[in-house]
Amino acid sequence: MKYTILNTEELNSVNFDEVLETSQNTLRYNNQKTKFVLKFKGNTPSFLVNKQLYDYEGIMQILNSPDWTQED
Repeated sequence: MKYTILNTEELNSVNFDEVLETSQNTLRYNNQKTKFVLKFKGNTPSFLVNKQLYDYEGIMQILNSPDWTQED
């Protein structure tokens, strides 16, 4: 599985048929709602070519940071 982070301005470019999320309602956003994560298997979708890709360990470091987690 591969992961990438996009800015919310790029939401309209997402082809949900090529990623594992099904709609903008199933995306994981950062706390400011300025970025979101996409995950996919296999070949990189054309709309994600030249984007920074992460493996599981790399994306978890980001998602566990204060910008992506909320305090109880």
